[in-house]
Amino acid sequence: MSTPNIEQLAAAQKANAEVMTTLMRAAFNGMERLAALNMAASREFFNTAVSNTQQLLSVKDPSELSKLNANLAQPALEKWMDYTRSVYDLVSSVQKEVGSVVEGQYAQFSKTAAANLDKTKSAPGGDILAATMKSMLDASGRAFDQMNAMARQAADIAEANLQVAANTTTQAAAAATSAASKAAAAAKK
Repeated sequence: MSTPNIEQLAAAQKANAEVMTTLMRAAFNGMERLAALNMAASREFFNTAVSNTQQLLSVKDPSELSKLNANLAQPALEKWMDYTRSVYDLVSSVQKEVGSVVEGQYAQFSKTAAANLDKTKSAPGGDILAATMKSMLDASGRAFDQMNAMARQAADIAEANLQVAANTTTQAAAAATSAASKAAAAAKK
């Protein structure tokens, strides 16, 4: 079996540096997008709080207050769900980007290992070493596939949970609006 030469080591180091740069760029882009999302959400929260406070301060009738309270709650819940969805989408996007880099890197590793496996077979006693390496490669391939499947399953579960939360929030907001309307109607009687 031959030892790697300096050019091969330099090429491997360069490839590793490029992968790390890609991963870091994805992480920084994700953090930048999250910061922008948080700034927009903070600005929206502030503007909404000011507007809601002005509306609440202008109320003169208690029955109007309960109705206004319900009317203010539903948009706030919807905005919270939109924000949560945006954060989830951003995290999913970054995860996919990182996952594709890792998959590409793993595919390249497997290809290189398979090529080296053929070279190992020709060395004295290499067939035993080659069989062991092939077994390890097969096991790592199965483990990698299982990890990918588990990551997809976790993403599917998170998506389903987010959808259930959105539906529950919408139903709760509708119930609160209905209850406030009934309370306002009863207060007028």
